[in-house]
Amino acid sequence: MKPQSPDTVPTDVYLSFVSSLFGNRKTLFTGVFVHILSYVIVFLSTGADIYLGLCLAFAAVFASRMYSFRQFDAADKHVFSRADIARWETRYVLGAAGTAGILGIGSGYAILIVQDPLAEFICIAVTMASMVSIVGRNYGSQKAIDLQTMACCLPIIVACLMSEQLYKAIVSIMLVPFGLTTRSMANGVREFLYKNVIASREISLIADRFDTALNNMTHGLFMLDADNRILVVNRKACELLNLAHQEQLRDCEFDVVLRYGARHAFIDGSLPGLIQRQMAQLVSGSLSRTLIQFNEDLFLEFSASRRADGVVILIFEDVTPRIRAERKILHMVRFDPLTGLPNREYFVETIKEKLAARAQEGQIGILVLNVDDFKHVNDTKGHVIGDRLLVAIAARLQEKAGNMALAARLVGDQFVLFFPNEDDEPDLDGRVRALHAAMAGLYDVDCNSFRVSFSGGYVTMPSREFRPEEWQIKADLALFETKSRMKGGCSAFEQEMDARYVERQKLKEDLREAIETGKLHAVYQPMFTPDGSRIDCCEALSRWVHPEKGSIPPNVFVQIAEEMGIVTGITRFMLNQACRDCATWPKPISVSVNLSAQDLRSDDIVTMVMEALDASGLDPSRLHLEVTESCLMDEVATVRSILTDLRAKGITIAIDDFGTGFSSLSYLDSLPVDIVKIDRSFVRDITNDSRRFKLLCGIIDLSRALSLEIVIEGVETPEQLALIEEYDLADIIQGYVFSVPVSQESIVDMVGNLGRNQRAMRQDNVA
Repeated sequence: MKPQSPDTVPTDVYLSFVSSLFGNRKTLFTGVFVHILSYVIVFLSTGADIYLGLCLAFAAVFASRMYSFRQFDAADKHVFSRADIARWETRYVLGAAGTAGILGIGSGYAILIVQDPLAEFICIAVTMASMVSIVGRNYGSQKAIDLQTMACCLPIIVACLMSEQLYKAIVSIMLVPFGLTTRSMANGVREFLYKNVIASREISLIADRFDTALNNMTHGLFMLDADNRILVVNRKACELLNLAHQEQLRDCEFDVVLRYGARHAFIDGSLPGLIQRQMAQLVSGSLSRTLIQFNEDLFLEFSASRRADGVVILIFEDVTPRIRAERKILHMVRFDPLTGLPNREYFVETIKEKLAARAQEGQIGILVLNVDDFKHVNDTKGHVIGDRLLVAIAARLQEKAGNMALAARLVGDQFVLFFPNEDDEPDLDGRVRALHAAMAGLYDVDCNSFRVSFSGGYVTMPSREFRPEEWQIKADLALFETKSRMKGGCSAFEQEMDARYVERQKLKEDLREAIETGKLHAVYQPMFTPDGSRIDCCEALSRWVHPEKGSIPPNVFVQIAEEMGIVTGITRFMLNQACRDCATWPKPISVSVNLSAQDLRSDDIVTMVMEALDASGLDPSRLHLEVTESCLMDEVATVRSILTDLRAKGITIAIDDFGTGFSSLSYLDSLPVDIVKIDRSFVRDITNDSRRFKLLCGIIDLSRALSLEIVIEGVETPEQLALIEEYDLADIIQGYVFSVPVSQESIVDMVGNLGRNQRAMRQDNVA
């Protein structure tokens, strides 16, 4: 390995080479003393004054070099850059070359001018002796070797050549290989040191990495020799066994060290026989892995491997968290981890045990409770608060149930109670309803106060008729009945609920088939200009005529479709049908299609809309898409992105039923909306209720300030229409005052009639 040049050698190695130049400065004192003494002798023997001057030059260069050496010693070498190191090397080389140059000049002068044998001998001898020392002192810098060799030898060679003495010239030429040898020797020393520096650094790096890896292991480690003495131990082993510092444990007997650690790990201060046997089996190789419990708070799992030379490596880890987790899992098999209540499986097991232990038959009851609007708590306060509310509910449930009922958590925000009715209370229904009523009220959670109500469904039955696979179905049917009627109530299971459930399931299947086979149809409610002279747009409304039950109201089958997650199928049908029908109507009449919340959960709706437009050939400007506030509440960012994309394609966006929610005003500003459809609730009684009329006017003023087109829905009487026209409150009117929903053929007829009426009126005006 050859040493790299100073430009490429690692900075720390470069610094070490340069630092070596500034070390061992005692030789400099010896050298300057010998140099000056020798030149004084030459002066005394020859009387040449130049040698006194050279003595002064020696002293000046020496003083300058000592000053540089002191500055180098005082400098903070940790902040040296490569350029800083190079500057210090140059300072040293200049000083060393100066001394060598004085020696060379003195020798050349003695040969060429003085020509005294003694002077020549002294000068050349001192110069050659100094050259020999150059290797030992200046190996760290090739520049220093080269410059000093040239400064010493070049004057001698020049003087010998100029003396015109053949043998002197020949001998002086011999200084060239001598100088090259000196240079080669210095390079050899530097190469050797470079190899050692690099090797030492690599060994140190490997040792540091090994030590870092060893001491940052998550496992404890012991390496034992054949005599059971510790060769290597890491920091984690000392931490786990509460041992002394690892350096103090090397060459100690493992058994003794383990007993010392055991005194800190065991209450009785002794190593149990079982653990001692397990350790002996590990070390001997008869056992490769074992779990050792040192106390209730420390479980260590050991594994051992034995080498052919008798060295044993023990690796172990703290598995206390795992053991605790396994115990917790065993607990979670029976209990809910959040509330601590029994889960469904353990709840059923407990019921069976209690019923098996009953001395006589009797009525039992099972009540399922569902927290009303619990999703709203999670959405507004976060899941952490929601979980804490569930914990508070579970605590009150256990308190109210007492010995009267066994409480459990089913899933999510559903709880269940079993009433064993061991005292044969005749009014078991009253007891169930009383507990349901007691659960409602205020719950305080982290400075938040929640008024919570519960929808309940329960079933009572003779204890002998309890069937694990049936009780929840019946209780859930009763709960579903409660939710469909009024939240916060409590319903008992009745047999007709089962029939209604079956009927609803059948209706779901029929609806799925109707959507898949295209058995829905569309009707249209036209929207007129306030004077009734022109149809501006028609809202597409879906209809389903069941083959057996007849016409199913939209609010029924659309709700069922949303429950089933197939409402997008209705949207797809309505988009395709509405675009095809609108394409047959006279321009510029538009068609409006409603989108559901499920439609706006992904940008697939954009593809669906564009496919309907492409298939029908309808201009995008003639398609209006209506979204209600309920569509906007869950994922506003996603909805905004989808509506922006649709609007960019030329489609008109309208907010339907505006004003019925709490956040409608904010949506006007944040969403790409073109039309506001004022809900019918704002129109009702505007001819009699001045406050309602003022509210309607305020909404109209706000919408117009935002340059939005205004559609008022639910206009049913001429009086309402007259008031709206008088105050110019609407751009478009939709309601029974003009038309009920009709077929697409009727729309064509209505447009034709309006056209004929307008032509007749123009003719009358002309006449």
